[in-house]
Amino acid sequence: MDRLIYTAMSGAKQILEQQATTSNNLANVSTNGFRAQLDTFRAVPVVGANMPTRTYVVDSTVGTDFRAGAIQQTGRNLDVAIQGKGWITVERADGSEGYTRAGNLKINENGVLQTESGLNVLSDAGPITIPPDTRFTIAKDGTISTVQAGSVPGATIQLARMKLVNPDEGNLVRGSEGLFVTKDGQPAEPDANVAVLSGAVESSNVNVVDAMVNMISLSRQFEVHMNMLKHAESNAAKATEFLSLS
Repeated sequence: MDRLIYTAMSGAKQILEQQATTSNNLANVSTNGFRAQLDTFRAVPVVGANMPTRTYVVDSTVGTDFRAGAIQQTGRNLDVAIQGKGWITVERADGSEGYTRAGNLKINENGVLQTESGLNVLSDAGPITIPPDTRFTIAKDGTISTVQAGSVPGATIQLARMKLVNPDEGNLVRGSEGLFVTKDGQPAEPDANVAVLSGAVESSNVNVVDAMVNMISLSRQFEVHMNMLKHAESNAAKATEFLSLS
């Protein structure tokens, strides 16, 4: 009886948490570069001398689906999409490095290159500043070159090179602001093999159909756990009735 109650109770709780994860994935279907979150669960025994029959469900693995999303052409020179594996390095609020695939960039009022959410895009030397009244291009290797307005065509100036990295996916965790950071907290090294495509962005890798089917499946599983608790209550009531008769 204890095993049934603990498993059903904790299982229902974890299903509610997985529903929250699925809802968050669905809410970010249109978020550029978003990586879907994954949850798996398993039953483990409750540790204790007086609880040998009790088990409960825990969140065994909270992972990320690192598969690439579809690349959409925009024609906007501030949009970049990572081709294959790799990440764009940005500066987090605490000054540390974060990594993102969202390449819809902008230039703020001070000429600093930022993500759409206002985080500074980093080069090896720090934030990237683009002078006013200049035309610029972003090369495949992340190099930003400008041509001053009114100058002779072909006279280009290399401003900076975006810090593109490709750390081991097993060493990446999702931060609270949606960025990815390294587990050990150490900055990732630049990778010359990471390439970007200018004038395009990468869409979210969330599959809407799969997420909706998963949501329906979770709802049905939650109902099963609730029915298990009702059965446990009914069985306990009948057992009490038999004991009172004896």
